[in-house]
Amino acid sequence: MFDNINMNQEPISIYIVEDDAVYSKILEHFLSLNPDFRVKKFNSAKEFLKAVHEKPDIVTLDYTLPDSTGDKILSQVKEISPETKVIVISGQSDIKIAIDLFRKGAHDYIVKDEDTQQRLWMAISNIRENITLKKELATLQKEVEKKYDFNKVIIGHSDCMKAVFRLIEKASNTNITVSISGETGTGKDLVAKAIHFNSERKKFPFVPVNVAAIPRDLLESELFGHEKGSFTGAIARRIGKFEEANKGTLFLDEISEMDLAMQAKVLRVLQEQELSRVGSNELIKISVRIIVATNRNLLEQVKRGKFREDLYYRLLGMPIQMPALRERGNDIILIARHFIDEFCAENNLGKKNLDVEAKKKLMFYSFPGNIRELKSIVELACVMSDSEEIKADHIQMNNQNNNVLQTDSLTLKQYTTKLIQHYLDVNSYDVLRVATLLNIGKSTIYRMISNNELKLYKNTDEPINEP
Repeated sequence: MFDNINMNQEPISIYIVEDDAVYSKILEHFLSLNPDFRVKKFNSAKEFLKAVHEKPDIVTLDYTLPDSTGDKILSQVKEISPETKVIVISGQSDIKIAIDLFRKGAHDYIVKDEDTQQRLWMAISNIRENITLKKELATLQKEVEKKYDFNKVIIGHSDCMKAVFRLIEKASNTNITVSISGETGTGKDLVAKAIHFNSERKKFPFVPVNVAAIPRDLLESELFGHEKGSFTGAIARRIGKFEEANKGTLFLDEISEMDLAMQAKVLRVLQEQELSRVGSNELIKISVRIIVATNRNLLEQVKRGKFREDLYYRLLGMPIQMPALRERGNDIILIARHFIDEFCAENNLGKKNLDVEAKKKLMFYSFPGNIRELKSIVELACVMSDSEEIKADHIQMNNQNNNVLQTDSLTLKQYTTKLIQHYLDVNSYDVLRVATLLNIGKSTIYRMISNNELKLYKNTDEPINEP
């Protein structure tokens, strides 16, 4: 009998409503055999209804009580505590009564006989499994929401990232289509997840699709699904990603890799909010929020005839440009510390810190692979370091030639000058931007320019004078 109950599950509350004192004690003893059942018994409807506000998980309800009937009590329970499961136990087998009780929300109807206890145990077992599943799903949902709290997951204090955070917040409060652009490895997928899991659609699926990873001849079936026998190899019906994401969010990564024919079909689905599976004429209504991402300039793709102009404007929605890591100043060190702490915790390596020279080396690197590359570099550094300190020689770049400045044997002043010059070079000589990224005063930069310590050039190679 106990085989149907997982003894490691959370306790549940069961209220017995039974006017027969002997039968009530039998049920109480029987159900209390499981130590995780919290059992209370009540001998009258009046006594029980005073306790309904406690919202028990399960109620076993005698249909005929001296002061009320099962159908009336059931209606009151469902009004006060809709989630409570009510099992009606009756001394008579009446189909009409049973049907009426089911219509009013009864979970089960059990007739009193020699098998009552076994059927009751099975009914409670099934209810408990469902309750546990719902609690697990609720817990998982909270964990997911916490995981994608974008202020904690997407790390950065730079002005350019603060601007991204503001856009994520605005996008999360609406159902507007979002187009995320940026170099590979800048975290476009994290932004998409952050928007979904902070929006009203968070209780529904987030479905990612990497368009570039799916062969062109399979993409239609992948997005829209197919019916059995619709093509060779279609041995069963398959639900597509649009249907899977219904009421939730569909994230189309690398959208620029979609061919023109497929773009036309996607445009129609977005316009009509309906689709038909491959091999079917049935129209299926959907409600899907679309987020797209690309590392290409979609408008340039439109001009070159490789992306439909009408689809481009349909998808543009709220554009979010993810900055390259090299544009984010001290965020490089913040993110590196996060990856170091995470990797060391997962691998029981103890706490490790970057020394000054290691930080210099990271700050002077341009990171063509962006955040993904930084993660790879610092994880290797954690392994290479035999102490609590990560030194410069532990930082091994994937492309050593990309290490734009050699920091060996530099004085602090030389280091500072080269660092500021490097940031001026990669930020189109925008003094205000560089001052913000490096958290220094713009007057400091202008003073160094006037002292010929820094050079500020236009594309014509002519110096720019301080305004």
